[in-house]
Amino acid sequence: MYSQGRIKAFKNKGRDQEAMRRRRTEVNVELRKQKKDDNLSKRRNVEDYDDDPVSPLQNQNNKNVSIEEILAGVRSPDPTTQLLAAQNARKILSRERCPPIDFMIASGVVPILVSFLQHHNNVPLQFEACWALTNIASGNSNQTRTVVEGGAVPLFVELLSSPHSNVAEQAVWAIGNIAGDGPELRDLVIKHNVIKPLINLLQPNLSTTFRRNITWTLSNLCRNKNPPPPFEAIRQILPTFTELIRHSDTEVVTDALWAISYLTDGSNEKIEEVINAGVVPRLCELLEMREVSVITPALRAVGNIVTGNDEQTQTVIDAGALNTLRFLLRHSKPSVVKEACWTVSNITAGNVNQIQAVINAGLMGLTIDILNEGDYKCQKEAVWAVCNFTSGGNIEQIIFLVRAGVLPPLCGMLGIKDPKTLTVILDAITNILNAAHKVNATESVCCFIEQCGGLDKIENLQNHENAEVYRAAFTIIDNFFSGEEEEDAELAPEVDAASGSYGFNGPSDAPTGGFSF
Repeated sequence: MYSQGRIKAFKNKGRDQEAMRRRRTEVNVELRKQKKDDNLSKRRNVEDYDDDPVSPLQNQNNKNVSIEEILAGVRSPDPTTQLLAAQNARKILSRERCPPIDFMIASGVVPILVSFLQHHNNVPLQFEACWALTNIASGNSNQTRTVVEGGAVPLFVELLSSPHSNVAEQAVWAIGNIAGDGPELRDLVIKHNVIKPLINLLQPNLSTTFRRNITWTLSNLCRNKNPPPPFEAIRQILPTFTELIRHSDTEVVTDALWAISYLTDGSNEKIEEVINAGVVPRLCELLEMREVSVITPALRAVGNIVTGNDEQTQTVIDAGALNTLRFLLRHSKPSVVKEACWTVSNITAGNVNQIQAVINAGLMGLTIDILNEGDYKCQKEAVWAVCNFTSGGNIEQIIFLVRAGVLPPLCGMLGIKDPKTLTVILDAITNILNAAHKVNATESVCCFIEQCGGLDKIENLQNHENAEVYRAAFTIIDNFFSGEEEEDAELAPEVDAASGSYGFNGPSDAPTGGFSF
C-alpha cells in the first residue's frame, strides 16, 4: 500500500537511515533560511578604535586618503608612515557601507598587510594590519581566499598567543571569518592546529566581548556539512561547548548552542558524541529560556538529536524536554512553533513507549490544535508528527488520536496544493483506516471521514497530477470506500442515542469504546 519512498520517510521502523537524514536536511535548509541574517558566518569589525592607546595617529585627519596613497604608505620604509597607511586601510574597510575590498585587493596591499603581522616589535602595526585583513576576509569567498593565499592563516594562529590581547582578539576574529567561508577553508584552519590555542584563550578573567568572539569562531569551526568537520576536531571542541552553554552571557550561550546544533546535524555517531559530552540536560533547560535567540538553536539541537536512534531520542525524553515542548508548541513566534512541531514529529517516529510519552505529555492535543488553526508551515510539520505517530503507534494509541479529533483537520487539509504534504496526509489517513480494519471499525471511520468532507476530497485527488498523490488516493478509495464487499451487519456503525456519536461492534479484545466520534 505504501510506495517505497514513503516507507523510507519514517525513523526506526527498519527504514532507510539515509532517507531519515534527507528528511532532516530538507527541513533544516528551510528552517535555517529565516536565521540567515541573525546568524552570520562572517562579521566585519566596524568599531572605532581611534582612541585606543595603540594608535598614535588618532589626532590626524585621514578620511580622504586614497587607496593609491595607502599603497605608497605601506610600501614606505618608515614605520610611522606604514602605521598611518595601515590605519587608513583599516578605516576605509571598517567605516564605509560598501567597503572597497576589491579595489584594495587589486592594489596589491594584501600581501604587504600580511607581512606586517610578523612585526612583533611594532604591535600597533600588527593590530591595524590584522584588523584590515579581518575585514577583507569578511567579504565574499574570493576576497577571503585572497587573505588565505597571502599566507595569513598560520600568522593569525601564531598571533593567538600574542601577549597583547587586542592583537590576539583581532586574530580570533580573522580566523572566524576564514573558517566561516565554507568547509574547505574551515578544514584548512583546523589543520593549522587552531583549536587548542583558541580554547586556551578562554580564561576566567577574559572580557565578555573577547569570549564572544572566541565562541563564535569555535562555532564556525563546526559549521558546514559537505563535508562535515573532522571527527577529531569535534571531540576536541565539545568539552568547551559543554562549559560555554552554561555561561552567564546570552550571546556566548547562543553561539555555543548553534555549534552544538551543527554538530548534531549529522550521523548517529556524531549525535552520540554530543550526548556523551553531557549536554542534553542543559539543552533541555535552555528550552525554557525567554530569549528566542537561545531557544531556537537549543531546539534545533534537541530536534537533531531525536532524529537519531531510539536510545538517543530517549535521552531527550529522560531530560524532561516533552514538558517544555508543550509551551513551545504554543509559543508566540511561528518559527519556534514550527521547530517544536518538527521535533515532536521526530519523537513520534520513535517506538511505542516514546509515542506514549508524547501522549502523556499532552503534546498530541496541541499538535491537533496546530493542524486546526496554526500557521501553514507549522501545520505541515504537525502533519508529519501525526503521520509518524500513526505509522508507529499501536491500536490503542491510534484510537486515542482519532478520539482527540485528528481526522477533521486532516481531511480539511486535503485541499492544499503541496503534493508532498498531501501524500503525508493520505499516509496518515491510510494508517488510521488500517488500524480501524484490525478492530473491525472500518465502516465507522469511513463514515466519519465522509462526514468531515474527506471522501469527496480523496476522490478528487485521484485526478491529481502528482503520481504519488493519486496512487495514495486511489488506494484509499479502492481498499476502503469501493463498496464491493458486503459489510457484516454487526459491523455497521451505530449511533449513540445520547451523544449522536458513531461507535462500533468489534471483537471482544478491541479497546473499550473503540473509534467513537
